[in-house]
Amino acid sequence: MWLILAGRGFGKTRAGAEWVRAVAEADPAARIALVAASLPEARSVMVEGASGLLAIAPRGKRPKFEPSRRRLTWPSGAQAMLYTAGEPETLRGPQHSHAWCDELAKWPHVAGRAEAAWDNLQLGLRLGDLPCVVVTTTPRAVPMLQRLLDDDDVVATRGSTFANKANLARGFIRSVQKQYGQTSLGRQELYGELIADIDGALWTRAMLESCREAALSSPPVRIVVAVDPPASATGDACGIVVCALGEDGIARVLADCSVEKASPERWARQVAQTAAAWSTDRVVADANQGGAMVASVLRAAEISLPLKLVHASRGKVARAEPVAALYEAGRVRHAGIFPQLEDELCGLIAGGRYEGPGMSPDRADALVWGLSELMLGPRTMPRILLG
Repeated sequence: MWLILAGRGFGKTRAGAEWVRAVAEADPAARIALVAASLPEARSVMVEGASGLLAIAPRGKRPKFEPSRRRLTWPSGAQAMLYTAGEPETLRGPQHSHAWCDELAKWPHVAGRAEAAWDNLQLGLRLGDLPCVVVTTTPRAVPMLQRLLDDDDVVATRGSTFANKANLARGFIRSVQKQYGQTSLGRQELYGELIADIDGALWTRAMLESCREAALSSPPVRIVVAVDPPASATGDACGIVVCALGEDGIARVLADCSVEKASPERWARQVAQTAAAWSTDRVVADANQGGAMVASVLRAAEISLPLKLVHASRGKVARAEPVAALYEAGRVRHAGIFPQLEDELCGLIAGGRYEGPGMSPDRADALVWGLSELMLGPRTMPRILLG
């Protein structure tokens, strides 16, 4: 097993495609599984992408692609089939001699699908003399990836985006270095570093991956925009997070619309625009920093804003603990990936400390206010009035 764990633009896809091509040209009996997070990604990246199997094939050795059958056939006779990790049962039964798994850290982890897909693939690798697998992925602290790193039979190759800078646009390199530098997101997505969990953190990476869904699985019955205003225009970010309560009784984080180093007018405009875009039922704003000023600034941006001011009687971490318990109970989902917000959540430590990025967990605090409003506030029950 060969694991290529590296930053974006390193050349992981090209390496995986070249490996498959070498196998297919050398072994007419090869039966290769191509597994991605979804079938569209398998086709658009692994097969038809700029570094995919069709693009890298030399003239006269290009495989025939049959999209309806999800199959590639090389002139040598070797074949490859496309699979999605979102449907693990499709890997139960088929036999393979080789496999290329792309972006394994992105495979769906809800209901253990990633693990089930991997296990079914392993049990089907029983053709040929020496079944082999190559895994190409950007690191994320998910259980499946940690499982591979703990396996002594896995050979790991690590690398950063900048190792391949000769083949990347100069403007791209300058831009990502300026924007992300040594942030947690940059360390992960550019330098290929696996960000480990902090001891005592209220949220873990595995917990967040287990609650992720690609799209809303239940219609929202109530949507709130939660706001953690900054103390100054040059300091912390203004946390702006959209949360919803679904018909199934589960809360979902829909968007992180936070803004950095914004003036009061700018972050208030962002709140108003976010509320309008999501047809918000309520805007919940922390009034500890600024009090009535928070309300006046938001009203100036949009006078009809359905505003509710909340006041904190406990610290950020103490307020976050009951919300973290909701995650542990399976009552919260993330409808997408929110790197900066999730980095802050993973930096909240039981007992009152914060060890995440930045000076303050503004995005995380906004999320806590939003989910508290939806899930922990007083419920109004219907009553029958007897006359």
